[in-house]
Amino acid sequence: MVSYEQTVQRELTCWRKKMYQKPNLFNQVSKKAQSKINSWIPAKAQRFITESIKNMVRAILTGSQMMTKKPLIQEKNLYKQDELVKGKLVTYRKTATIEGAGTGAGGIFLSLADFPLLLSIKVKFLFEAASIYGFNTKEYEERLFILHVFQLAFSNDKTRKQTMYTIENWEQEKHKLVEMDWQVFQQEYRDYIDLVKLLQMVPGFGAVVGAYANYNLLGQLGETAMNAYRLRLLTIPGDESSFM
Repeated sequence: MVSYEQTVQRELTCWRKKMYQKPNLFNQVSKKAQSKINSWIPAKAQRFITESIKNMVRAILTGSQMMTKKPLIQEKNLYKQDELVKGKLVTYRKTATIEGAGTGAGGIFLSLADFPLLLSIKVKFLFEAASIYGFNTKEYEERLFILHVFQLAFSNDKTRKQTMYTIENWEQEKHKLVEMDWQVFQQEYRDYIDLVKLLQMVPGFGAVVGAYANYNLLGQLGETAMNAYRLRLLTIPGDESSFM
């Protein structure tokens, strides 16, 4: 009989392959187009955007940290932990969907408000997930890990692979980290969601796009978070350590 941990191991193997796979033609063209657009933005404006996102994320991290429950260190059953995270994800996806539909229906100005609201929902979910899997988000290194999970979910090709390597080798790599590369963090996130958020501003169409986009973005974040924390708790093929 196949155990739950063995099933998860197979899922992790498939997920790791997806994280390291080469970009398809559409992704390559999209990245080039987005990079061209970003090259037109003055350096001063780029620095302003970077500082704005850095300060926004820092504020969200502080608020989420205070609201998050203590780590569920007494619960070591991976199946139950996964089920708890899935339940949280359902709730957060509903919240993000409603928020996306509401801001999308409001036109350009409300659509702009969707950016910080959705970012807050995403980060709060990640804090909840970390707590369920037994990690203490009061520790600085765990908050850095949360940001790396976020970056893994919403980055392209080269950065995704680099971030995946860091997450897979977290115990060794975390000692090399002092702070996130905020320029890369904000640029990758913007590149990933700019197009869909632009469509969200279209009158009469934005509500549908906003709801659909936010639902899927939370789903992608949920999959990434679950598997990233599973990697820290379970052995992957070729690894000699074990969680259970």
